[in-house]
Amino acid sequence: MELTEILIPVGIFAALGIVLGILLAVASRLFAVKTDERVGQITEALPGANCGGCGYSGCAALAEAIVKGEAPANACRAGGESCAKRIGEIMGVAVRAQTPVRARVLCSGGCGRAKEKCRCEGVQDCIAADRMCGGGKVCSSGCMGLGSCVEACRYDALHVVDGVAAVDPAKCTGCGACVQICPKHLIALVPVTARYLVDCSSHEPGAQTRAACDVGCIGCRICEKNCPADAVHVVNNCAVIDYEKCTACGLCASKCPRKVIVRI
Repeated sequence: MELTEILIPVGIFAALGIVLGILLAVASRLFAVKTDERVGQITEALPGANCGGCGYSGCAALAEAIVKGEAPANACRAGGESCAKRIGEIMGVAVRAQTPVRARVLCSGGCGRAKEKCRCEGVQDCIAADRMCGGGKVCSSGCMGLGSCVEACRYDALHVVDGVAAVDPAKCTGCGACVQICPKHLIALVPVTARYLVDCSSHEPGAQTRAACDVGCIGCRICEKNCPADAVHVVNNCAVIDYEKCTACGLCASKCPRKVIVRI
């Protein structure tokens, strides 16, 4: 075999490689997607937990939304004031951090308190159980205690205790991921300055709540009538505290016949 018979194919492939390389380089420039450098900077400023509490799939998605103007610069509660300030500097805007909050599970119907109608076997998932039978408790608003919120929390701030999910306030960042995942909608974000909490979410008439749970709010309005600050009102059969008015006097808790208003 002559040397030329080897060199010619090699030369052809080399030439093709050069041509294809040039074409790829040109295509990469023509079709390149320009990325705002602020997206990367904001992503680095965010906690990186990808908890989804902001409503986006992760920190990178939130960063893109902030740069596009689709989300506020203080959208990340988990990052707190320092994170909001840093993002504000990147975006060139003045930003105030959102009011610090902590998640609270508004249910005190643990084992021995809430009546059961069935036992949930198989996959331990609140969403699946809610779709199947509404959960194992007679109370339609009671915590099912299957831990979907525990799985959603990226900060190890939630655990099921005595059949009800409980929040560790020292670990909770107030990101809101648990609020979004709960099918019963009984987890709320409460200001860290709050001192009293209505530990129930039942909206059934008082007689039904009394039959379903030993500690559920029955909407008797005793708390409402005794609050000197007009901070407690019964809404849809359940007491609700207005934390902007509440003076933390504790009178509602002391008067509640079901002891469902607790100090936190």
